[in-house]
Amino acid sequence: MISELFPNVVWPDLWEATRQTLYMSGVSLIATFFLGILLGLLLFLTSKGQLWENRMINVVISAFVNIFRSIPFIILIILLIPFTKAIVGTMLGPSAALPALIIGAAPFYARLVEIGLREVDKGVIEAAKSMGAKTSTLIFKVLLPESMPALVSGITVTAIALVGFTAMAGAISAGGLGNLAYLQGFQRSNNDVTLLATVLILVIVFIIQFIGDIITSKIDKR
Repeated sequence: MISELFPNVVWPDLWEATRQTLYMSGVSLIATFFLGILLGLLLFLTSKGQLWENRMINVVISAFVNIFRSIPFIILIILLIPFTKAIVGTMLGPSAALPALIIGAAPFYARLVEIGLREVDKGVIEAAKSMGAKTSTLIFKVLLPESMPALVSGITVTAIALVGFTAMAGAISAGGLGNLAYLQGFQRSNNDVTLLATVLILVIVFIIQFIGDIITSKIDKR
């Protein structure tokens, strides 16, 4: 029955493409989470009135974030070809897409982290300062825990964006479902392949959103 509905689908290729999409999304998401939190913390802490207030550093980090957040992903991949070749050694395959995925997503998540940190009650921060809390204590015991619902919600949105990025990366032979839909679907006019690849991407997105919503609802005590 399934083979009749999707006569042009090569099933081993489909499962391998799905694995590649999950690999690219998962690895880049982990790196984006930590790098985005680091950049977001720096943006917040070096801004006016905060612990590490430093206009020069804040302007530099903000410019970096704004630039890489604004470049269309397909163009970013092309711009990063020399960097990717130097790091990975090739422009082909799922691993070759990781530098562009991380550099494209981390600045986006950093802004969401900064927004989440700004939503933390200033009274809680001032109370911690008055009790003599060190900067590390303030970060790991106050800022990050208090903003955790926003951070989880933000990484959920970023994860969904990353899945979309992997599909675009497939257009330049990075592998994954996007690559399968383009090569075996679009170029060969196999609409069933394109449709099934699209459905699988949507399923991945829905699962990510479902998990993110559950985690956010459990840790949000408001």
